[in-house]
Amino acid sequence: MAINIFRVTAAVIEKDGKILIAKRRIGDRHGGRWEFPGGKIDAGETPEECLKRELKEELGIEAEIGELICSSTFKYMFVPLELLVYKVRHISGKFRALDHDELKWVEPSELAKYNFVKADVKVVKKLMRDIYHV
Repeated sequence: MAINIFRVTAAVIEKDGKILIAKRRIGDRHGGRWEFPGGKIDAGETPEECLKRELKEELGIEAEIGELICSSTFKYMFVPLELLVYKVRHISGKFRALDHDELKWVEPSELAKYNFVKADVKVVKKLMRDIYHV
């Protein structure tokens, strides 16, 4: 029997040398923890289409989805998930926390100081080690 793997996306958005992170709403699953913005891929949607849609819904921005930075597999409550992380360029729109309690621009060297959701911890380590060399 094949196991369904749920696929989700996340964006690494840079501005003035800083990276955007988002704090999950209190009351939501993993509320109060930090993540890179993104979301679940809908049926018939490519990861890039998903991320573009999610950034519009969550942040109110138009974005260009760039290269795949990394992928991470993990389990939440026995459900296997694959996280696909992309480099993203902001095209237009003002950043707003439409689906989060807070948005924050942080230095790459500061990422490890934040309490990220489990899936994004691997991403933080990869970013710091392989991309930003901090």
